[in-house]
Amino acid sequence: MQIPLDRFFRQLRPSSLSRYLAGTCLTAFALLCAAPLQAAKRPNIVFIFSDDHAVQAIGAYGSKVNRTPHIDRLAHEGALYVNSFCANSLCGPSRACILSGKHSHLNGFLRNGDRFDPNQTTFPKLLQGAGYKTAVIGKWHLGSDPVGFDYWEILPGQGNYYNPDLIQMDGTRKRYQNYCTDQITDLALDWMKEQKESDQPFMLMCQHKAPHRNWSPHPRHFGRYPMGSIPEPDSLMDDYAGRSKLLQENEMTIKDHFHWGHDAKFHGDNQFTEHFQNLGNGEYARMTPEQKATWDEYYEPQNQSFIHKMKSGEMSEEEILRWKYQRYMHDYLGSVQAVDDSVGRILDFLDQNDLSENTIVIYSSDQGFYLGEHGWYDKRWMFEESLKMPFLVRWPGKIKPGTRSNALIQNIDYGPTFLDIAGVDVPEEMQGRSLKPLFENGGAKTPDWRDAIYYAYYENAAVHAVPIQDGVRTENHKLMFFPRTREWSLFDLAADPHEMKSLHNDPAYKDILAGLQQRYNDIRTFYDVNPAVIPNSRGDEGWWNERDQAKRAIVREGNVDLAFIGDSITQGWEGNGKEVWAEYYANRKPVNLGFGGDRTEHVIWRLTKGHLNGISPKVAVVMIGTNNTGHKAQDPAETAAGVQRILDILEERTPDTKVLLLGVFPRGRTPFDRGRIINQGINQIIRRYADGKRVHYLDIGEVFLNEDGQLPASIMPDALHLNADGYRLWAEAMEPKLKELGL
Repeated sequence: MQIPLDRFFRQLRPSSLSRYLAGTCLTAFALLCAAPLQAAKRPNIVFIFSDDHAVQAIGAYGSKVNRTPHIDRLAHEGALYVNSFCANSLCGPSRACILSGKHSHLNGFLRNGDRFDPNQTTFPKLLQGAGYKTAVIGKWHLGSDPVGFDYWEILPGQGNYYNPDLIQMDGTRKRYQNYCTDQITDLALDWMKEQKESDQPFMLMCQHKAPHRNWSPHPRHFGRYPMGSIPEPDSLMDDYAGRSKLLQENEMTIKDHFHWGHDAKFHGDNQFTEHFQNLGNGEYARMTPEQKATWDEYYEPQNQSFIHKMKSGEMSEEEILRWKYQRYMHDYLGSVQAVDDSVGRILDFLDQNDLSENTIVIYSSDQGFYLGEHGWYDKRWMFEESLKMPFLVRWPGKIKPGTRSNALIQNIDYGPTFLDIAGVDVPEEMQGRSLKPLFENGGAKTPDWRDAIYYAYYENAAVHAVPIQDGVRTENHKLMFFPRTREWSLFDLAADPHEMKSLHNDPAYKDILAGLQQRYNDIRTFYDVNPAVIPNSRGDEGWWNERDQAKRAIVREGNVDLAFIGDSITQGWEGNGKEVWAEYYANRKPVNLGFGGDRTEHVIWRLTKGHLNGISPKVAVVMIGTNNTGHKAQDPAETAAGVQRILDILEERTPDTKVLLLGVFPRGRTPFDRGRIINQGINQIIRRYADGKRVHYLDIGEVFLNEDGQLPASIMPDALHLNADGYRLWAEAMEPKLKELGL
């Protein structure tokens, strides 16, 4: 029986009422306090992230060139991971991998200059939704604004070392007259001060520009590592023998690609153009007169001494290279030192405010860097110096001090780790794994831990001329693949830790090569790597780049009603098909966007990088895929997925265009030619993409074949490309459909 509440209280004696109210209030108080107390048990997360910090410039990793006492403190009081790797050794892509927990091909940020899709799942969004206060301060470099953060203040692009501008949450910019690393640290400490009394746990991403190029130290670190005192790597004068010739094409050597002002810190015009390139020092231009005076007081005596020796002929080629190396390393290590200072300030703050015990602190960098190894600066290549990232973590009571782990970890693991330690479910779409089981296992691998990591670099025809590459890295071996030259490189990391000789042709390594190639294929399948849908440029090929620029210029002028999109067979309208083109299409405002050798991924690149800018054709004729077959014997489903992506791009960018999707033409002389059978498999899938409204499918392959299915040389002399008669057959077979579509 229910008793009315007022009657219930009237029936209580005063003493009973007092005891009841007291007990009820205590219970209510306990319940009210339970949530914040429970929340407080969730650890704060402080993620300190620098840019281009090589592990060989960290004391705890065995540096021979500098000391980093504050970063080392994390190793002494927590754990250091020896085999920590990035998934794509570039600034923006690495950050996208961390935020999304996915490899570049799935998070969509493959190259610097791409735009991170803020609508996708990221760990800061999930932490914020789970009650964490979140902030990111410093370098962002992802094109879009941060999402999932209660507070953010970020550098525009790469940002500057001296007197940096930072973008505010309202879109304005604020300039600080300070040194960038110090300013980012100041802002991070200010934000943590606001959180320390809160019942909510917090997650801070303190992201430094340093030690990114152009390395510009704070004056307090001028001369800390004096010119001439810094040990050189054994491979400083690497001649790249015994490995792919692609290594010789790079444009990131200290010897040949060091800039007069930007890198060497000289003023005025380049006086030695055979030894230095011409980019000036933008950091100096930002300095106040006082800052310039301090800068010049240190640098100018050394600079003038070098110039004097050069003009007097005192310096050999080797000595010039060594001087450049010393200048580079002085500036790089000086920039690192301010980051180490920052780590010390943050650790001191946590200690002084009783936050250390319930805060996990991670130090990492977006990738490694070459400190003269192989004669290089920068990153990108899959060699160890840029593949490796530092990962040091302190979590009092959870991670045993002094732990050193050899487990293979990767930056796609960071997001899942942060979610796991916060008690938040890790989404299935994240490809990384939580490192918490390793933390709880003393850093040792769990029985089900990974045996290999996958790496992919996608930037092509860009600064530094490093080719597209991918590969796998196991505990003792590394396999790299270069698509442009179809080359493999194999390294035995135990016998050859500096990767000076590829063993891919060594008979003694035949079984290892075959095993790693299988592992490469399997891990690509596991991570859903389908090259047919990943945008890919061929801009490092001169003719391709020239044609690309010419076609962009044509479409910018607009006035296109008919666009042909494809590979060499389509490009052939300008060759063997020229007369037929003039007869059928010249008066229909056409553009030929066919490029010899292109696969679906190259068409995807072209359509997203300018080939549709300014045009909305009435009809687009699409025929692509035979090079996916011929170059790679790619699975028909993968190639078809590339075709589907092309159709999606056309719908997104020219929604009023009707698409005539052609079946991939037959190839090979006989009906049982493997390439022809693969193409048939593609056609079996892509015919379903037709909706009869926007996309129309037409397979005209039979017009090229004899009655017995043979492909005659009189139509395709090489069993792939059409002659003039073949182009006439194509035009005649397609004409009724074009007219039906309104042309």
